[in-house]
Amino acid sequence: MTDSFTAFGEQVKIADMVGNLIGLGALALGWRRSVLTWPAQLLAGAVLITAYLGAQMPGLIGKQAIVIVTAVWGWTRWNRGRRDTGEVTVRFASWTQRAVLVLALAAGTAAVAALFAAYPKLSWNPLLDAYIFTGTLAAMYAQARGWVEFWFAWIAVDVISVPYSYAHGYVFSALTFTIYFVLVLAGLVSWWTKARTVRTAPRAQGVAA
Repeated sequence: MTDSFTAFGEQVKIADMVGNLIGLGALALGWRRSVLTWPAQLLAGAVLITAYLGAQMPGLIGKQAIVIVTAVWGWTRWNRGRRDTGEVTVRFASWTQRAVLVLALAAGTAAVAALFAAYPKLSWNPLLDAYIFTGTLAAMYAQARGWVEFWFAWIAVDVISVPYSYAHGYVFSALTFTIYFVLVLAGLVSWWTKARTVRTAPRAQGVAA
């Protein structure tokens, strides 16, 4: 059985296609604040790791490994929040939390890039791989906390990881960017509106801890 096919003159890897389709579903579920977004993200991450194996792309492999690990934590956190309040609560991060997230992203990127640079066989572009790796962790942490800012974090990661995927022959990853971008914008608007509503109501417990 072949692991790829040709479409519009481009080689499309089947695992890349399947993983990204599941990822699109996970993103749509996240927009709807459904707990099912987490098992979907976990499955998408596992499939995409099989697609990236054998390529010199530790940033993207690491990104999916983070997706799998963080999905377990996020799944637990959202389930607990839903039990406490009846729904997944979302909110805006404080300015302090935003600053800490950005500083952690910068420090983490520098540290991981130094690691990749020390072992050149791991990556042909240590800085980009490190940014993708660390940015994914920051985005998923923010999502698990129920912060609206997680949508901005995903945009920041995808702006780099999508063309990076295309450059390595993962065409379907690049082609789905437009759909991802539309879903991210819709999710951002939905969460932003919900968070503004919650802001005027008594503070709930749950996910937004």
